[in-house]
Amino acid sequence: MENQKKSTIWSNNITAYIIAVLVFLAITIAYFSPVLEGKKLDQHDISMHKGMSKEIVDHRESTGEEALWTNSMFGGMPAWQISVVYKGNLMTYVDKVITLGLPTPLNFVFLYFLGFFILLLVLKTDKWVALIGAIAFALSSYFFIILGAGHTSKAHAIGYMALVLAGIILTFRGKYWQGGLLTAVALSLEIKSGHLQITYYLLIIVVIYGIYQLIETIKNNNYAHFLKASGLLIVAALLAILTHSTNLWATYDYGKDSMRGKPELTNEAENKSGGLDRSYITDWSYGIGETWSLMIPYVKGKASGVLGNVDELKHADPAYRKVLAQQTNAYWGDQPGTSGSVYVGIIVVFLFILGLFIVDNRLKWALLAATVLSILLAWGKNFMPFTDFFIDYIPGYNKFRAVSMTLAIAELTIPVLAFMALNKVLTERKTLNSKIKAFYYASGITVGVLILFYITPNTFFNFLNAGEKLQFSQLRQSNDPSQVDVYVSSLENVRIAIFKTDTLRSLFFLIASIVLIYFFIKGKLKAAWFLTGIGLLILVDMFSVDKRYINNDNFVRSSKFEQPFTASTADNYILKDHDPDFRVLDISKSTFNDASCSYFHKSIGGYHGAKLQRYQDIIEHQIQPEIQEMVSGLQSGVTMDKINSIFKNLQVLNMLNTKYVIYSPDAMPIINPMAYGNAWFVNNYELVKSADEEIDAINDYDLNSTAIIDNKFADQLKDFHPDKDSTATISLISYEPNNLIYKYNSTIPQLVVFSEIYYNKGWEATIDGKPTEHLRADYILRSMKVPAGNHTIEFSFEPKIFIIGERISFIASLLLIILIIGTLIYGIKQCRLSGKQEEKKS
Repeated sequence: MENQKKSTIWSNNITAYIIAVLVFLAITIAYFSPVLEGKKLDQHDISMHKGMSKEIVDHRESTGEEALWTNSMFGGMPAWQISVVYKGNLMTYVDKVITLGLPTPLNFVFLYFLGFFILLLVLKTDKWVALIGAIAFALSSYFFIILGAGHTSKAHAIGYMALVLAGIILTFRGKYWQGGLLTAVALSLEIKSGHLQITYYLLIIVVIYGIYQLIETIKNNNYAHFLKASGLLIVAALLAILTHSTNLWATYDYGKDSMRGKPELTNEAENKSGGLDRSYITDWSYGIGETWSLMIPYVKGKASGVLGNVDELKHADPAYRKVLAQQTNAYWGDQPGTSGSVYVGIIVVFLFILGLFIVDNRLKWALLAATVLSILLAWGKNFMPFTDFFIDYIPGYNKFRAVSMTLAIAELTIPVLAFMALNKVLTERKTLNSKIKAFYYASGITVGVLILFYITPNTFFNFLNAGEKLQFSQLRQSNDPSQVDVYVSSLENVRIAIFKTDTLRSLFFLIASIVLIYFFIKGKLKAAWFLTGIGLLILVDMFSVDKRYINNDNFVRSSKFEQPFTASTADNYILKDHDPDFRVLDISKSTFNDASCSYFHKSIGGYHGAKLQRYQDIIEHQIQPEIQEMVSGLQSGVTMDKINSIFKNLQVLNMLNTKYVIYSPDAMPIINPMAYGNAWFVNNYELVKSADEEIDAINDYDLNSTAIIDNKFADQLKDFHPDKDSTATISLISYEPNNLIYKYNSTIPQLVVFSEIYYNKGWEATIDGKPTEHLRADYILRSMKVPAGNHTIEFSFEPKIFIIGERISFIASLLLIILIIGTLIYGIKQCRLSGKQEEKKS
């Protein structure tokens, strides 16, 4: 009878799991129904990715090899963080199996559901509670906002956070083998997603959970178990890391030279952190008042953009309604801009607060600590002492920007405790009925807060941001103050109405859920109806908020998705130039935050959050001032003489071989006659002692005749004195992103400067096939001392990291897959053996 009972439970569980998966698929497909028509989600960052990776992808398709370097962005940079296919990592296939081979972004949403569902099952919640919890977690607004923006690697990483945590918890529960393997697999796939910032935030959760486990170990005096579980998890983590040896190793190595590494220049020391600049880290800081978006979506308005013709305009003065609709920002928070608010759900927040009262498991304090830490870090510059502490003393924290992203921690921990609470309500309602005060406290706190906000919004919130207050203050000085006041009052009234509408909305869902829970605790509602009601309320609440950010209007034809950029008049003119290597400056767009130019040309600008630090320095100190000088000079009219005069002074753009400038997509580009070309001879060099001197010297010398060289390369130039040879020639005869070949001829030894970005971690140089040293010149370029005669100079990008890393990655991922297959086979055999034993007993 006992075996038969176990068999029935197992069968019921399998049925429930299948139903859960089908529900997840149904919600995902219903939400993204245009995909069934062959359409694809139009995502800004995916378009940018196609632009920045075009040269890499073209090279891969034409040669079957990875370029590992691209010249299409920021003069040239490694391709590690752009578009490298790591064929040695076999975990790619495991990822496809887990996400059922669904197309993007359906695969990520399904992963949201599945990962959190498994986490709640590991936490021993009822399977139907786990299903509802998965719906609540997966439909958190931020997770859809990032999909709309095209932050797919971030979404991918978030999807595996819960699974990693599930593996760790399972291991500490004594399921060593299962937990260790799940941790290794989930962490490997977490790292594979390629978003180290989210993985870093996951590490913060793990550390807090580890502290919780250590405290429990000390209380229970069970050190052997703690050491065994911790040791196994360390092995699992090492195996997961090894599966990504190439990417992690290369990223770590490149990071030292990128914006996330130690700064080269010593100026602005107070803004430096040993990683990214403090101001850059905290640009996107969540407002303290904006944090209430966790329970009221429009607490600070909608996504950045024009307000539009909303119903709340009726609260404005009729004379200003049209202006408000067409010119007013729909977002009034502290961030520079936003695609939407972080909403985890009013019902989820209520259950979280209830959990603090009724959940007995001390894990709730670890979850609360992680939640509070997440919120405090998200405040960034609005709570700078705390942020400074993390930037200065917590390893790795200063490598990441957009601190508002730390709310990803709270978006995981809040639902975990919330559905531990719902599980407690479901399984121990009689106990809760005798301790009903806890329910009243949680209800009173959440309902009371919303009512207070609704009645007196001005007491708790500002409806103008700091920039707007300054703007209106200046307007009062040059306009009729009374008219400005009427406009400002109208604006505030509209925003207050938007806020109150959403507060009332949250209050409705909150009270409805409270009523359901109350009737269930009192025994007046069956469990099935109770869970169905709560599940539907959460689904409707979260689903409708997500639709504010991604709906059917965000989908485009597949053809437009695959080719996001159309060549303009300027692009088509430049594409007729068959010179193998020159650069284009596009000032018609956001030069250093747009990759459309990179889709067609080798660009001075681009779109990437981890540029080479030296290139970023050049942008700030030389390129941007030169662009301003050029624009200012051209505003009064364009003639050939004027072009020559202007471009003659733009030394850095010239040394970067900027042959064309796009100032209007619909017009011919400006041709720069002063560009230095692919390579040139200099008859002098100036040694400097530091990076500061090096970048300053660029403004003091003629770079067409003098090279600025750091003292560290002085030995290569010892006793060498370059001279002029009017007959000397050098030309680029073969171009690939990872291989450049030049023909050189001179009667005397020459110092050559190449218009290519210097990067000594993979670029190797040869003269006539013999390895040759090269050095850095002019802060960012390559240079080489070349002997007299006819020679072939070749630069090849062949980083050893890629070769060695791919071998390690292949072995580690193969081992992990073997362990997965072995565990599955063992599990199937155990099931069969159990079945046979049952047959014999029956």
